[in-house]
Parts: sequence; C-alpha cells; structure tokens
Amino acid sequence: MTGHRLLSALAALLLAGGALGVPQTASAHPHPKPPPSYADVLDLHGTPTAAQPGDDEDNNPVNVFADRGAWHAYALPEDGDSDAYGGFSGPLYIAQEYPWWLSKSFSRIRLTEHGRTLDLAGGGAPRFTSLPGRLLQSYDLGRGLRLTLDLRFATDRSALVRAEVRNTGPAPRTLDADWTGSLLRPADQPMRDAPSLTATGSGVGVDFAKVRETWDYLTDGTERFEVTHRDRVRTTVDGDSYRTEAADPVTLAPGRSHSFDWTESYTFTAGERRKEQAKVREVLARPASVVSASDARWRGYVAGVTEGVPADRRRTAVKSLETLVTNWRGAAGQIKHDGITPSISYKWFTGGIWAWDTWKQAVGTARFAPELAESQIRSMFDWQIRPDSTTRPQDAGMIPDVVFYNDPARGGGNWNERNSKPPLAAWAVWEVYAKTGDRAFLREMYPKLAAYQAWWYRNRDHDHNGLAEYGATADPANDSPEERRLAAAWESGMDNAPRFDATLGTGVVANRAADGTLLGYSLDQESVDLNSYLAADQGYLARIAGVLGRGADARHWQQRSDATATAVRTTMYDATDGWFHDTALGTGAPLTSRGRGIEGAVPLWTGTASAGQARSVRDKLTDPAEFATTVPFPTVAKSSPYFSPTAYWRGPVWLDQAYFALGGLRRYGYGKDADALTDRLLTHASGLAGNGPIRENYDPTTGAPLNAPNFSWSAALLLPMLTRDR
Repeated sequence: MTGHRLLSALAALLLAGGALGVPQTASAHPHPKPPPSYADVLDLHGTPTAAQPGDDEDNNPVNVFADRGAWHAYALPEDGDSDAYGGFSGPLYIAQEYPWWLSKSFSRIRLTEHGRTLDLAGGGAPRFTSLPGRLLQSYDLGRGLRLTLDLRFATDRSALVRAEVRNTGPAPRTLDADWTGSLLRPADQPMRDAPSLTATGSGVGVDFAKVRETWDYLTDGTERFEVTHRDRVRTTVDGDSYRTEAADPVTLAPGRSHSFDWTESYTFTAGERRKEQAKVREVLARPASVVSASDARWRGYVAGVTEGVPADRRRTAVKSLETLVTNWRGAAGQIKHDGITPSISYKWFTGGIWAWDTWKQAVGTARFAPELAESQIRSMFDWQIRPDSTTRPQDAGMIPDVVFYNDPARGGGNWNERNSKPPLAAWAVWEVYAKTGDRAFLREMYPKLAAYQAWWYRNRDHDHNGLAEYGATADPANDSPEERRLAAAWESGMDNAPRFDATLGTGVVANRAADGTLLGYSLDQESVDLNSYLAADQGYLARIAGVLGRGADARHWQQRSDATATAVRTTMYDATDGWFHDTALGTGAPLTSRGRGIEGAVPLWTGTASAGQARSVRDKLTDPAEFATTVPFPTVAKSSPYFSPTAYWRGPVWLDQAYFALGGLRRYGYGKDADALTDRLLTHASGLAGNGPIRENYDPTTGAPLNAPNFSWSAALLLPMLTRDR
C-alpha cells in the first residue's frame, strides 16, 4: 500500500473549505491556521485479485469504506495501476454473513472524443485519496480536460458516484461516455454460479442465485446489486462483462462542466429493492443536496470525535470514526435495528453483532452519532430472551452472545445462544444518555436491564452468595463438560485466558431451580471482572432509576451495588501479591497459581477497590516486569508462567482492557501514570499513529498488530482514551 497522496487542487480547496469533516469558525487572526487535513487517515488503496477476500487468517488485506449502514463497500485503486483507472475498487458485498468481492472495479468510466479514447493519465499521474465520508479521484486528461470521481453513500443501500468532467481549455469539447465492468466469479461451486449480469433500462444489475453454504455464502435468490444512471444510457452484456453507453454526447463550453451521476445499490429482498428504487430516483433528482447533507453530517461526526483531542492525535480519532462507520450495518435479516459489526475486514466478524462489543461500541459511537448508539443497543435487546420463550424460558432476561443475519432456523451457524457476555449494558445505556439526555430511552431500557441483572443471579450464582460465575446455557451445543467449560470461557469474553484452563482445574457445575429444572451451568470459580461489572451496572441502574423518578428502585440498586462491591473487595483481593483474582467456588480461595490477569484491574475502573488495594494494583500496572510493557496492559502479566505475547487472551493487548486499566488509574488519582501509559500505548501500537488499520489486539513486547484489522471496539474505546476520559 502507498502512503499519503498529494491532493488535487479541487481536493485541497474542499479540505480548506471544511466540506470534509472540519468545522469552520471565524477568526480575528489575519492569517488563520488552516484546518487539519484528514485525508488518508486510513490507507484505502488496493485492488482485489479474487472474489473471495482474505489471507491465510481470513483477513482482507484491502481496507474499504462504507457508510450509513450499507452492506457493500469500496476502496481506491493503487497508484500506478492504470488497469483500475476510472473506477473504484469493488464493491465488496456481504452475502448475508460473509464478504465477497463482486468485481475488481465494477463501474469504470471511459471518455471519448471523435471516437478517440482519452487517456485518463494524459496530463500526469492521477491522484486518489480518501476523505471523511467519501472517496475521491482526480484525473488530468491533458489539453484542458479534468475528471473527478467522487463516491459517497446516499442511503443505507446505495452509493452515489459523481463523475464531473470540466473543460478548462479555450475551445468547446464534445465527449461521449461509457462504463465497463466484469464480475470476479468465485472459484468454487455453488458460489461460482451465484452472480449473473443483467442489462436494465438505466444501467446494469447483478442477480444472485440461492446458495445456502453456511460457512461461506448465504443468498436467498432475491439479492440484487444494481447500477442506475441519471443520464439516458443503453447497456449490453457479454457473459461476465458489460458495457453501458451514454445515449447522448456532452458538449462543454470553455469553463463549463458536466456531472455523470449514478447510484450503486445492494439490496437483499424484493421489498427492499422497491423501496430503494424510489429513494434512488430522489437521489439522482437532487445529487447536490445529497452531497451537501453528507458533508454536513460528516462535519458533525468529525467535530464530535475530535473535541478535546490533542491536535497531534486527531487523525487517530478520525480513523476510529471511519472504522466504526464502515462497520455499521443497517437493519437486515434478523438484525432488527442498525448495529455495528466487529470488522468488515475479517470473514467471521462481518455479518453479526456481539453483546459486549455492542456495549463498548455504543460508548464510542455516542460521541458522534448518539442515535446510532441507541440503535445498536436495541439491536441486541431485540433478542433478549422473553419469559414466554418456547425454547429457553429458563433464560428469561438473558442477552445472547451474538446474533447474525440468519438465526439457526435459517441455517445461521454463527448465531450463538450457548452463553451471554459480560454485563456492561447499563453502563452503555447511561453513557449514551449522558450524550443525549433522552429519558425516553432510559424508560425503554430500564426494565430490560433489570431483567438482565435478574438472569445473572438466577442462572449464574450457583451457591446464592451474591457473587456470580461465568457459565453456559442449557443449550444442545453444550452437550459435554468440555463444551460447557468452553461456552463459559466465551461468556467471559476472554476465551482462552489461563484462568479458564481445564488443565489448571477449571470445571463446571449445574445450576437448577428449586423444582429441579436445569437452568444452565457455572464455572466452579467466581470471577472478579464479572462481579465488578455487575456492581458497576447496579450503580448505573440506580442512576437510571433516579433520573426516572423511581426513588425506591434507586435505593435498592445502590444497596445491591454496595453489597456486590464489598463482596469483591473482601474476598477477591489477595494481599500477598497485591492483585485481584478469581476465587474457587465453595472455598473462596483466590486462584493465584493461574497468574495475574488484566481482569484484576477492573475493580479500579468500577470503583470497587479500596484505596490501599488500588495502590497495590497501580504498582503492578506501572511495573515493566508486570503490565507496563512496551505496549502496556497485556491480558496476562509478563511475569506469569502462562504469558504468551501473541496468543489471543494470554498476552496481547486489547484496547478495551487498556481503557479499563487507564480509567481505573485515573479514578484513584493516578492521572500522571495514566497519561504516561496512554502516550506509550498510542506511540507503540503499530498503525495507530500512521495510516494502518486499528487492530483487534497488539503484541505487548513489540507493538506488532495482531488478528482482525479495522476492529470496532478498539476504535470505539480509543475515542475516550484520546481525551483522557474514564
């Protein structure tokens, strides 16, 4: 991938004019400082070579751009790749749950004059850049002609592309335009025969056959990708390639321009398509208004994420913003409200939404799009188990781990109700409310949050002592002790952390109601992070009840929070090594032999620790031999015999856990330590300060990026980290 591109005069003018996410303010200074450039905060250049994206680890090496919840995305060509000139890379489309490239560049424009094809690089190398909310290409065709291509999303299903050709020469020019593209056909059956080209009266379409390959490709035969031109066109199809020609030539007087406008839509059902066609007609009738509204929206987004951020960190904030927006998926299939997926760039994180990802993502999203933050919280609570459930009434109140476009009845193998995820929902709701002041949202969520709390203590407190355990549901997939242990580890979110190793003694026990009904399973240990989160969420429920005027409820939840915090403080802290640990079910003994994990810092973030306990934890967090590594806050202490810097939850740095640790230090008065460790993390985590993607996690010893690129919760919690919030 290449570095930053020089911008065309047009792009520079737009940047200076604030149309790309930089709010403009008046200044009395005779030479005001120009606004910062947010061009290419993330390298979005690349061309796919095969229909199925992904390397050996299922990561797509080409970063892409999407907006408004669309299920298709684009990239920019590489500099010097003349075969890709005139179009945008892709699109990448999501076959319900899995990403695929439709084309190297589906809509490439060509201009001709008197039958002669104009060289898009005739006046020099083109310039390609990404800007907040849009992709831009600028071509100097020589002899007084310039072409700009501008792509942005007009709706949650359609991108708008504007190709403006301008005559800067002294004489009139008469031009013809056409567009070509070809399918990147998948290599294997039945996916290979799924897409097919169709000519339409206004452009070209791609239909998809029904394919139900659970782990690769899911279509119902109703999906459609469609290009619709504003100008009159005629299209011919030849196998996997097409050509669309403008019906009429365009004559440009000196100093005049013409914009060829078209939309590229991806819809899942016939009903969606009918609604989208009406929207497309409106978009193409007033494209300038769409552009203006998009610019205004993105100015607001950028202002929201850069407020309070030091100038030298604002590009990182905008990269976080772009990451979250690209991972935004509009309601579709079983996802009933707009949500944010973990990563469009990793095969298995593309078409679903996870519970604790959502709680953390909502906190970051609330800084620039509070309504989207509310929506994604709803997207998980849409699937909260109800008391009248016919399949798992014993789990009333539970939030499933993850929901996808397809539920199990529709062949959704990724859907998971074997376990839940850590209870951070009331925190997320409160943080969103703090940005919106929306009491109606609190009223809507309060009974659902209370039901989720009740589920934890009914189904996950084996000995009824007020301290809960991670566990597994009475689900057909949890059909053995090992599968139950695995699901319980997933419920923690820290899947393979040493504290859950079977070889170190972790097992499961059954939880039953008074009448003997199987409610599920618990690990045979009580976890410090789980109970600290529960204490915090009870405190947030007290705040929510107070705002809603429910005084008795507020007192009840605060008493619950205080009691839970006291239990954690008095039973889960080991004075010998100055750290919080999980404890054995039954005996209450701290499980210190499994080493120190970053979960021991959570009681600081939640305010559960005493001042003395916080001081000891602070000593470990600032010790290079423990947690103050090159990139600070590994998930397992460097001193642990189980420390492995690249093994998922056994050493890599996850930015959510770093956020909790930093917030805990600040909460107990160690702000200078937190500032120093924040700066170290932002400096040494590879790509954060440059144009590389934000990653799922990082090697604590080298800063090397690990696992999924363009990861949402990392991006979301970078935003409060950049402003030193806790």
